[in-house]
Amino acid sequence: MKSMCFAFPGQGSQVPGMGREFAEDKECCALFERADDALSLGLTKLMWGEDADTLTRTENAQPALLVCGLVALDYLQRQAGKNVADMAAFVAGHSLGEYTAAAAAGGMGFDRAVKLVRLRGEAMLRSGAEGSMSAILGLEPEVADRVATECGVVFANDNSAGQAIFSGPVEALEKAEEAAKAAGAKRALRLNVAGPFHTPMMMPAADEVSAYLRAHELADLAVPCIMNAAAEPKQLAADVAEGLVAQVTGRVRWRESMILAAEQGVTRVVELGVGKVLGGLASRCDNRLNGVSLQNRADVDAFLASV
Repeated sequence: MKSMCFAFPGQGSQVPGMGREFAEDKECCALFERADDALSLGLTKLMWGEDADTLTRTENAQPALLVCGLVALDYLQRQAGKNVADMAAFVAGHSLGEYTAAAAAGGMGFDRAVKLVRLRGEAMLRSGAEGSMSAILGLEPEVADRVATECGVVFANDNSAGQAIFSGPVEALEKAEEAAKAAGAKRALRLNVAGPFHTPMMMPAADEVSAYLRAHELADLAVPCIMNAAAEPKQLAADVAEGLVAQVTGRVRWRESMILAAEQGVTRVVELGVGKVLGGLASRCDNRLNGVSLQNRADVDAFLASV
């Protein structure tokens, strides 16, 4: 099992009904109730309702995704009779998912993690930054980087070979989308997001996250987390906190992170929580990797039977 990396998804994977099947397990249900209490709002009502627009708001989607990831991990650990350090060589998370990964590896408790990512989402809205993000499909990273620079946007997410995310002001994004197509991109898709995430325009949000982490120090991690901004494994509390702050304004270097995992002997990326994005990206980042996504108890049980 130590050839595995546990991975946790970011925004975009949320969907009405997320995590509800896990709540049929008594101990998982207790974690959902703790999340409601920690935020003093009906988070699970949002997660299990039908209002996709409200769930997708960044201040709601972020704690919802974190809770689902940690609930899935809790069920996996109990069924396996092992903890994260016994099963995984690394943890990692895409954008918001990096906070889930840090909590999964023991960097902070469940309640504190839920509060932190709620604050992160609210801080992003409070930043007042205007703009959006676009998915650019079919460009090599070097070309995507050049196009973004020339058009005045940020190459915000390097998700895999051929999948880049640009972020910035809408007018500049429009220019970048056309330039990307001219450079050979197959498609350019505007994303339904609340702002230009992972750019310097999010510095006010990064400052709020930094202040929270200074007031509530992390613990050292039980296993290293491959951090988004550096694409390097970090385990000491101070290094992890620095990375969590840096990624608010920095690039999500997911492709490089997965290549590093493969170079360190990882063969399987195990996505926990909601969706199949990271499991699907694994082999596209490095053909030495296979991905699997565990979205419910049946997925977890089948996975454990296979290892």
